[in-house]
Amino acid sequence: MHICKKKCTFAAQNEFYAMNKVLLISTGGTITMVRDKVSGAFVPADMETFKAYLPELFEGEVKVDIEAFHPLFDSSDIGPEKWAQMAQMVFDRYEEYDGFVILHGTDTMSYSASALSFMLEGLNKPVVFTGSQLPVGVLRSDAKENLLTAIEIAAAKDEDGNAIVPEVTIFFEDRLFRANRTTKRNAEHFSAFNSYNYPALAKAGVHITYQPHLIHYSDPQKPLTLHTAYDPNVAVLKLFPGIRQPVVRAVLRTKGLKAVVLETFGAGNAPSDKWLYRELKAAVDRGIIIVNKTQCNTGSVEMGLYAVSLNLMKAGVLSGYDITTEALLTKMMYLLGEHGDDTATVKRLLMTDLCGEVTIA
Repeated sequence: MHICKKKCTFAAQNEFYAMNKVLLISTGGTITMVRDKVSGAFVPADMETFKAYLPELFEGEVKVDIEAFHPLFDSSDIGPEKWAQMAQMVFDRYEEYDGFVILHGTDTMSYSASALSFMLEGLNKPVVFTGSQLPVGVLRSDAKENLLTAIEIAAAKDEDGNAIVPEVTIFFEDRLFRANRTTKRNAEHFSAFNSYNYPALAKAGVHITYQPHLIHYSDPQKPLTLHTAYDPNVAVLKLFPGIRQPVVRAVLRTKGLKAVVLETFGAGNAPSDKWLYRELKAAVDRGIIIVNKTQCNTGSVEMGLYAVSLNLMKAGVLSGYDITTEALLTKMMYLLGEHGDDTATVKRLLMTDLCGEVTIA
């Protein structure tokens, strides 16, 4: 079991720069790739080559600095340790920049961006994740539009000099979404992400149209607090018709397991088999936290609405309401890392909206 613990605090800054400054953090992903002239395969580009494809980055009204992970990573290889590194980079440079853009592969972007929304408590500056479906070195790539618009959003301030979108977001194609509400929905189209249960925060066309009433604002008087504690002893158990007791038992009896995302049918329903109730109840009695998450993209868990969800309630399973699997998993890791064996606190905070990730009924 690997548990990393760290907590830091940084006072919020209200300084206004004549030329807004954005830090571009590159972790890797499709957006950073170019075609190798010898093999013809796509390979990660060094930063100088990457910058050569995007001269506009350094010719506009925003000063852009770049920091890159070494080596760059495929997003399939990014997990809690890399989330902590990203959050630390934002925290360490928080005073110097008006906003941050993180380049990231699309496959796990929603996980990473959700994680940072919890790690950066009290955020009052934009942290915008983006990437592309085609490498920057491809003529028809969506990389340039995604990145340049993300930079503009990260630098955007209102007439009082305050960040317009001071939260962790994902920008892709022409939509800006709250990060912890997103799911990757398409592996082929440029509109790779969607936020099924929460509207877009902005839409980019000729102009960028923001929706201030939808944006999450932290208390500007509170400091930015960095949380890099995490505990990865979580699991996803997806129910399906015909699921067998040994499968459920194997997951719930995994050594070191502390919390489970139970993906159910419809509005939070499960088979009414007595053995399923017994396995879930026994797990809860052992201290394992189980949260009910619907397999549907749109809609919310409504435990007790149908009789087939009553056994879950009796077993002590919690409602996940309309949270995404990505946000729920990362929230579990974060809360378990922060609060250790204080199961009551973890359960209470799982049922609390911390930064706009869930609509509590």
